[in-house]
Parts: sequence; structure tokens; C-alpha cells
Amino acid sequence: MTLTDSKSAVNDDRPLLGLLSGFIEELRNAGLPVSLTENLDAMEAVTHIPIEDREAFKYALGATLVKNHSHWRAFEVVFEVYFSLRGPEYEIFDGDTSADAPVEDDAEMSGEAQASGGGGGMSALTPEQLAEMLFKALMQGDDAMLRALARQAVIRFAGMEPGRPVGGTYYLYRTLRNLDLDGLLDRLMEATRDDAPGDLSPLEERLERDEFNDRMDRLKQEIESEIRRRLVADRGVEAMAKTLRKPLPEDVDFMHASREEMVNLRKAIYPLTRKLAVRLARKRRHGRKGPLDFRNTMRHSLSYGGVPAEPKFRFPRPAKPEIMVVADISGSVAAFARFTLHLVYALSGQFSKVRSFVFIDGLDEVTRFFDGVEDIGEAVHRVNTEADVVWVDGHSDYGHAFGVFWEKYGKEVGPKTTVLVLGDARNNYHASQSWIIKELKHRARKVFWLNPEPRAYWDTGDSIVGEYGTWCEGVFEVRNLRQLEAFVENLV
Repeated sequence: MTLTDSKSAVNDDRPLLGLLSGFIEELRNAGLPVSLTENLDAMEAVTHIPIEDREAFKYALGATLVKNHSHWRAFEVVFEVYFSLRGPEYEIFDGDTSADAPVEDDAEMSGEAQASGGGGGMSALTPEQLAEMLFKALMQGDDAMLRALARQAVIRFAGMEPGRPVGGTYYLYRTLRNLDLDGLLDRLMEATRDDAPGDLSPLEERLERDEFNDRMDRLKQEIESEIRRRLVADRGVEAMAKTLRKPLPEDVDFMHASREEMVNLRKAIYPLTRKLAVRLARKRRHGRKGPLDFRNTMRHSLSYGGVPAEPKFRFPRPAKPEIMVVADISGSVAAFARFTLHLVYALSGQFSKVRSFVFIDGLDEVTRFFDGVEDIGEAVHRVNTEADVVWVDGHSDYGHAFGVFWEKYGKEVGPKTTVLVLGDARNNYHASQSWIIKELKHRARKVFWLNPEPRAYWDTGDSIVGEYGTWCEGVFEVRNLRQLEAFVENLV
């Protein structure tokens, strides 16, 4: 290849390289750890994949840029934004014929579908004809027709307008409401029963219903993709990427996680515990040098004429600490306590003993729920439903809970015990009893306080975390799995 040919090739690929650069930058903004080497690997990989093959292009990028399965969903969202099919057909949103499905979509439809349109394309279909075509496409599982119908449904029913500050969820709702998929499902099941040679068994009926639901889910995905493509064309790639950006599972705030985010958190905690267990074991095995051994150093200095040229150190004897977890499970901090308990017990092999206590205004030891249990999630559920933690009115009272802990279990805290206190220290203006934390510090190996609130909220209102923190080895902001992972190494 000549120099002129090389320059021409670079110029031809410049738009794609610019798009890839923006794509990788957005992945980093979304929290995915993409290194320079992985960036170069991705650039190399896509040179072997035709960009027209969208699925192959997507998985080539995913194979080089995604290292954690929990990050895949975030990757998919960014990919859909940056590599949506964009062109002149998305520049007008007023529903006229220029926004109708392009020729390639019509070409994908079956001959029967084109005939139903009366030769005038899908824009000439009446709502009844469109509904009938959708029924047939779902009945036959015709994905090409579903794609074309999804596009036409968005054009007709979404009501998208250029520059309108409305989210994609609103357009999706409008489109699905007009399609009446629930009624369509009933009609599909009725047609299936009529076509069957005999009565359907409950299992057969369930399988048929699941199959139709799966096809409808594919239709919804096509509608979402079409809406997203049009929003990208209207608002720009960067604006849409920022709008759709969601935190990774390890960055989700425990106290404000949605139901879907909670499910993702539970999935993410299992691989995290395995990684942390290996890390703690390695750190304990290869601990740093201990304090200077002065006598041994001076003895060896005789061979250097009395010059201590070779310092000698006392190597620590690594021991597994005993952990006592004292967790507030009231209100919104309950989710934080649940995940921390889950993590600590998943790592219990790295500790000589783990005991756990939970409280609101009363305190109860719940170690029994975890003894001999394989499913830690089930044990944590029992903690939330069966623990005796209410003393008077079920409002947080740290002072009383600590008093009960000190009276019943204070003597069992020793020099090998690390005490973890989990909570936001919002004490409802009750007595703090902070002297108990002071006494625990004198008896225990270490005392740590983990607070799920942002640091800016500490010591505001009824929060007295600063009063307790005075007597702790450290007070840590732990709002998500990433911060919890960073803290765990302090336990060795």
C-alpha cells in the first residue's frame, strides 16, 4: 500500500474512529474500566468486522471492552445510542410520508404484508389493517414484519416532535397503549385454541402463552430501539447517552436502589465475595514486614564492623480476627445492613469467628440464623423478619441498643475482636451512650463505623456519627458495593 493509499484509508475510517472514540469515552463516563490497551484492541477488532453486521460488531466490541458480566447492560445501552441506525428518514418527526419506513424495511416484509397495504406502503394501512398485520406477524413469529410494524407503530402512535423535552418512556407508553397488547394476547390464545386438534392441556396452554409473550417482548424491544434511534437523531448522541446513563451495580446507592437495581446488586455480590476472599487470603499470606527487631539488627551488624547495614524485622504472625457486626436495620439503612451482613458471612472463612447483632431500639443476636446455612440470602431474610429488635416504639435508639450490647456481650469483646457498627447514627435525639464505643475501643482489636449516608449529611439533624466516630479506628462512607469492597481490606 502506498502512502497515498494509507492516507485515503485513514480519511475513510475517520468518522468511524471518531464515533468509537466517543463511544469509549461514554463507557468510561458510565463507570466501565476501559484501559488504553483495551481501546486499541477494540479498534483492531472492528477492522475485521463489517459495520453492516450490527450483531457481530456489537459482540466484537463487547469482547474487548467488557470484563464484568454485570457491566453488560450498561454497555448495551451505550452501544444502542452510539450505533443506532441514523439517516435522513429520522430527521422529520411530524408523521408525513417522508418519515415512513424506508424501502429496505418494506422489502423485508412478506408479499402478503405488502399486498395488504394496497400497494401504497404501510402508511396507507388503516388502524384495523395494521392491527391485523401485527396479529399475523405475532402468530407466525415473523421478525422482519415485526420490525417494520414496530417502526410504523412509533410513527403513528408515539407523537414524537423535534426538540420536545420528553423521555423515551412516555413515547413507549403511548405506542403500547394504542397497540393494546393485552387484548392481542387474548386473541392469539383464542386463535391457538381454535386451531388445535383438541383441547389444550394446562402445560400446552402455558407454553403457548410464554411463546407469545416472548414474541411481544421482542416487539417491545424493537419499538424501544426505534424510539431511541429517533431521539438520538433529534437530540444528538452525547445528550442521549447522558440521559440514559445509569450507575453500574457496584455504584448503586444502597439507600435509594430500585427493585431492578436490588436484583442486580444481589447478582453482583457473589463474584465480589470470591474476589475479596482471594485478596484477603493473599494479603494475610504475604503480609508486610513487621516492626524493626533492634537486637537482631545489632547482632548482624557485627559482620559489618558494627554498622547496621542490614535491618532485621519481626515478621508478623497473621491471625484470623474475630468479627462482631452490630447493625441498625431500621428504615432505609436496612438494605445497607443486609448487603454488608451478606458480604461478611460470605467471607466468614477468612475470620476465626463471626457474630452478628441487629437493632432498632432493642438489640438481638442473630448469629443463629447463619449457623450451618448455605443460602446466606435466606438467613438475611430471616434476620429482617424474625429478629427481636423493637423495645418501645420501633424508632432508632442507638444509646439503648449499645447499652444492651454492653451489658450482655461486652465482656466477650477481646483483643482479637474487630467490631463493625453499621448505621447512619440518626438517634432521634436520644442519649448517645458514646462511652460504650470508647470502652469497646479499649477492649477490642479495632472498632469501625460504616455509614451509608453521604459524608455531607453526617452530623446534621439528629445524626451524631461524629460523637461516636471519635472513639472508632475509622468511620467510612459506604453507600455502594464499590465502597464496601474498598473497606473490607481493613479487616485483615
